[in-house]
Amino acid sequence: MDLVLSAKKVVEQLHLNNVTHVVWLPDSETNFMYDQLTQDSSIEIVSVSREGETMPIAAGLWAGGKRPVVMIQNTGLFESGDSIRGMTIDIQFPLVIFVGYRGWYRDSKITDSAAKFTLPILNAWGIKSYLIEEDIDCKLISNAFIDAEKSSFPVACLIGAEYSH
Repeated sequence: MDLVLSAKKVVEQLHLNNVTHVVWLPDSETNFMYDQLTQDSSIEIVSVSREGETMPIAAGLWAGGKRPVVMIQNTGLFESGDSIRGMTIDIQFPLVIFVGYRGWYRDSKITDSAAKFTLPILNAWGIKSYLIEEDIDCKLISNAFIDAEKSSFPVACLIGAEYSH
């Protein structure tokens, strides 16, 4: 059975949680999310050239009174390590980070090292995570926002399926 994670349901959660900006490096696996967001004038897309740029940009938006989220792949999460440490953990920034869980397969052996290292790295940094694989899981996105606000700490939403319409 294929899991369905519609971009529309995720964007509904962004609205529910008053997100003003999505800071990300769009890629081929997020084309439906990109299409959904470009049709939505109430959330601004801030594109970057490297994932390590997402955290300081989001921190600046937050310091300016906005409510950003970051959307990156797990490989980009690895590349962003120092900016996650300095721009979210050290300044106690309650950021929700959507992480494309490349290489994750629910019912198969994981052979992609990106998937193998994602959770251990998040755990090493003390970052709580929620697995989002289908529309019914989208309610967990609000939990991530609540946890981030209560802890003044980043929380990850691991996107374990490609977005659909």
